[in-house]
This record gives sequence, C-alpha cells and structure tokens, in this order.
Amino acid sequence: MAFSDLDAGFMRAALGLGARALGRVWPNPAVGCVIVSQAGAVVGRGWTQDGGRPHAEAMALAQAGDGARGGTVYVTLEPCSHAGRGGPCAGALIAAGVARVVVAIGDPDPRVNGEGLAALKAAGITVDVGCLAEEAEALNRGFLQRIRTGRPTLTLKLATSIDGRIATASGESKWITGPWARAEVHLMRARADAVLVGAATARDDDPRLNVRGLGIGDANPVRVVVTGSLALPRSSYIGQTAGEVPLWLCHHAEAEEARRTAWTEMGADLIEVPFQPDGQMDLAAMMRLLGERGLTRVLCEGGGRLAGALIEAGLVDEVICYTAGIVIGAEGLPGVGAIGLESLALAPRYRIADVTRVGPDTRTRWVRE
Repeated sequence: MAFSDLDAGFMRAALGLGARALGRVWPNPAVGCVIVSQAGAVVGRGWTQDGGRPHAEAMALAQAGDGARGGTVYVTLEPCSHAGRGGPCAGALIAAGVARVVVAIGDPDPRVNGEGLAALKAAGITVDVGCLAEEAEALNRGFLQRIRTGRPTLTLKLATSIDGRIATASGESKWITGPWARAEVHLMRARADAVLVGAATARDDDPRLNVRGLGIGDANPVRVVVTGSLALPRSSYIGQTAGEVPLWLCHHAEAEEARRTAWTEMGADLIEVPFQPDGQMDLAAMMRLLGERGLTRVLCEGGGRLAGALIEAGLVDEVICYTAGIVIGAEGLPGVGAIGLESLALAPRYRIADVTRVGPDTRTRWVRE
C-alpha cells in the first residue's frame, strides 16, 4: 500500500529509536516504536532495552498510558506473539485498544513469522506492513541474517594508506588514519555485538578492543579472537581483562589442554572450531557457532591474514574502508592477505554503497553482491 508522508515520518523516528539498541540487545532485534494519539500527537516512544527486555512496544505503551487508545502504533518489526519474559507485544497492543498498527517488516523468527500480525488483525486492528521496509531491513540485517542463515553479519573494517597498506614493513600502524576516523570506529564497536581479530593482531598490537572516548557507558562488545592453538600472551590487555569484558577464543581441536585450562581460569570462553579438509580452521563453521551463541553483528578489525581468509570463505557481508592520504609502498603490510585467487573473474565483488569524507580521510562502504 501507499504510505503517507506522516506515516514515513513517524516510522523514520521509530527507526532512529531502534538504532539506539544496536549492540546492546543481541540475540534480540533492535526495535523502535512510536505511538501517535487520535489527535495526532506523539504520546509514546520506546526502543528495545539492554539485554533485550523490555521490548520497544512495552516501553512506548508504558509512556503513552491511556493516550494509546484509538491511536496508531509505528513499529519497525512485527510485534512478537510468543510469551517471553514480558509477554507478547501483540497482546499488549490489543489490550491497550490501539486502532492501527503500521509495521515496517515482518519477523521471520519461527516463534512469530506472521502470527503477531494475524493476532492484531483478528482483534479488529488495522495493520499496514511495508512502511520504510528497506531501511528496517538494514537496521536489523544482523538479526534477520542470523534467523535466516544461522550466522551473524560480518563487517570488515580496514584503515589503509592510498596503496592499501595497513602498516609499514616493521609493523608500525599508529596512526594511519586521523582521530575523526578512529572515533567513528569506536562508534562502530559500540553498535556491534562483537569485535573480531586474528591471533597475530592480538599478539602484535595488544589491542583493547573496547569503546573509548564517546562517553558511552558499558558499551563494550564481546571480544573474539581467532587463535587456533590458543598461543596468546595471557599478560596482554585482553587476557588481564577477560573476567571483566567478555572474551571468546576460537580455537581448533588440537589446542593444548594446559592452555585451555589457563584461559578458562582467566575468564575466557573457549569455542572449539572444526577443521576443514585442507587442515585449516573452518571459518564458516566458526561464524555459525557465533550465531548459535546469539551474536547478530560482528565487526572484524583484522589483521590481513584473517581478512583474506574470511573474504575467501565468502563470509564478509560488508567492507568499510578508511583511506588516508599517505603512501607506504610495496614493503608495507597489505590490508587483505592471500585469498588464493587464480583469475580476475573469480575475484569476490562488492558494490559501493557510499563514500564520505571523514576529516582528512575518506570512508567507503562496500556491500557484497
């Protein structure tokens, strides 16, 4: 159906509210809700709260009170119909006496999958679906992909020179890009469920992999390290804080038992990943295991070898590249390692989504075709 400019405006506001929940509600979706009274005034606003409860509709209804009766609800995802900790949202909307519910997209979760919409319609409520559907799909692409395929979305972040290098030959990389780009990366971390790096990055850079400088409390993502043998320095920052900020170590079956025990005692969660026939860790299986644990959005920050392996495996859904106006040369470390490419026709292809200037650098975003 055709939606009015008012419908689009209220739904856009709901999408903005839902975005506040990104990175804080997995495995739940980040949902926003706006309730408009019969008189046309906004009487309720809500978004999914930390940990996934209460839901956006419950928050908006609590704010709206009696003002919701006879009003219109704008919600970015189909209201749930199953009885969770807070009860079904579809039932709460029916009990509140709303007259119309405008939904951006349906919820493919088998526990919902049209039943929420059906319950609303059976109660005599007008239900209109599809308002700003494309934007709503983008907001919850991680949740939707996990439901549909079993794995979270994976965004690869690169910070490179003009010639695609992430460090000098000696490994110096601080800082290729400017402070504006680095601040954006911290925001990306805050909106991700987890940040992923390889063992070499964890050993060589001793990264914190947390959120800093934004004034956002308790916004740190899960830290995931791909380290087949678990040969990481336990004196590292991530090791010493394993009991404070979640640290998941993805390893293979041959990792030494003593290392497993030591990391477990430090507070890390261990995820055993199977081998592929070629003897390498099965990264596709790893992503499915992360999905089973509830992750919906993973941000990979390197290094080059892991980036190449993930691209070769067809697991990178989006590439965000910050490019600085410097040239390092062929002796520098490439942003993406070997992918076993034999011909240009076989090269993984991405289409450009946007280009933005960020201080002295540029940010390009590419999505997989």
